Amino acid sequence: MSQEVEIYDTTSRDGSQGKRVNFTTKGKLRVIPILDDLGIDYIELGWPGSNPTDAEAFQKAAKLKLKHATIVGFGATCKKGIKPQDDPSLIALIQAKVKVVTLFGKSSMSHVLKVLGTTPQENLRMIRDSCEFFRQAGLRVFFDAEHFFDGSKEDSNYALKTLGAAVEGGAERVILCDTNGGTLPDRIGELVRLVKAEIPVPLGIHCHNDCGVAVYSSVVAVREGAFQIQGTINGYGERCGNADLMQLIPVLQLKLGFKCLSADNMRKLTSVSGRVAKIVNMPPNYSQPFTGDDAFGHKAGVHVNAMVKLPTSYQHMAPELVGNISHSTVSQLSGRANIISKAKEFGIKLSAEQIVVVLNLVKDSGKKGFQFDGADGSLKLVMMRQLVGYKQPFVVLKSEARSCKIGRQKAVDSAIVEVRVNNTESAICFEIAEGKGTMNALDMALRKALLPHFPWLDKIRLVDYRLWVLDGDEGTAKTVKVLVDFSDGQEIWTTTGCSEDLIEANLQALEDGFEYAILKEV
Repeated sequence: MSQEVEIYDTTSRDGSQGKRVNFTTKGKLRVIPILDDLGIDYIELGWPGSNPTDAEAFQKAAKLKLKHATIVGFGATCKKGIKPQDDPSLIALIQAKVKVVTLFGKSSMSHVLKVLGTTPQENLRMIRDSCEFFRQAGLRVFFDAEHFFDGSKEDSNYALKTLGAAVEGGAERVILCDTNGGTLPDRIGELVRLVKAEIPVPLGIHCHNDCGVAVYSSVVAVREGAFQIQGTINGYGERCGNADLMQLIPVLQLKLGFKCLSADNMRKLTSVSGRVAKIVNMPPNYSQPFTGDDAFGHKAGVHVNAMVKLPTSYQHMAPELVGNISHSTVSQLSGRANIISKAKEFGIKLSAEQIVVVLNLVKDSGKKGFQFDGADGSLKLVMMRQLVGYKQPFVVLKSEARSCKIGRQKAVDSAIVEVRVNNTESAICFEIAEGKGTMNALDMALRKALLPHFPWLDKIRLVDYRLWVLDGDEGTAKTVKVLVDFSDGQEIWTTTGCSEDLIEANLQALEDGFEYAILKEV
């Protein structure tokens, strides 16, 4: 049987300390069932004595019925010269109605003397009495040995004494923390091995990523005997972040054979990564190992050609194991294999001649700045337009968009389009619309022209818009590239546009987006 590893998530607490990560009470409560469903053992919700958001989150979380996870409250040991029962922050943890608390205390002599401003003995008393206080209250206690690895450099005997004090007080887990993220994996492993021989309770590891090795350090710690891993979804956290559970869990289970999650829950990792990113309003890391959108994406023609013949040629594992998918992209670097692969994905049958035509169009467009990797909507249209009998549902004959502002008055943005539908001269529409910006005005005008002929476009929404400046050293003579995401509530598709004229680039992407939506229904 594989050795089990305990998973402790601190996204809602330590992860929220990331500079651009912001949790509302509602956001924290939305994350809990996602992690519970994934099979996470412990969810550190926050520090109830430190801010109103966490206090409210604990109050509402107490009413949740979880099938697996345990909610954990976080806090510091009691202050110097104060008994635990007289410390308001510890009382707040009792009032949070949790079954498990994680207390952090200082394991570094310099922190004891200079940060806490107390004596080594008083610090040991604070750790021991605080753990005992919660044990007597009927709670389980984990101890986070803050700055343990730095403290071991200064005074290894004292650092070990802090762990012993926690165990004497009743702590049932001792977590070794690389708080500054500056300890390298070999030293992490060495100390975990030494501590395991001295401390009679299961060990945990908590690594920060300041040297870019938090995941590796955590892996080494587990191999040396650590039972609990602490980390965050997508590696969120202060400075350079924490150990990324979305990488750490697959490495431990799929590469080393440790038991972290069930196979079914492992397949939820990619979905969980994306869902949590949306909740905290963080952009996805497309190149994130295992769960990133590009983790199993293939762009170079040689790679795609090899992948068709041997899937393991440029993939270290089956992406389905973590709920991801393998896919190819098309760009200037593409060969025939990329086009064949994408056409098969789209369900489009292209002749050998049509494959060459599409490939040449992609390469020529790439020279101008168009981006088809990441714009499957536009790429699919390029392919479909080569098919015999394909009829373009509409053509924009004329367009104009402008923003007019007089003095300090609010700008008025408007657009005019003239559209021929179904290649019929009698179905030429001329529409004018105002909007919030020229992109919105173009969107509104084009919709007005097309809706009488394609009423289902009313449910189509523009859900994201991204713009890049190419050749920025040319100043205002720059070329711009846009990617636009559309949705009908069921599917999301992306289209692209590129021009020295921003309005023209926007219109190109809008035209492709609506054409794609029309063809879905006909």
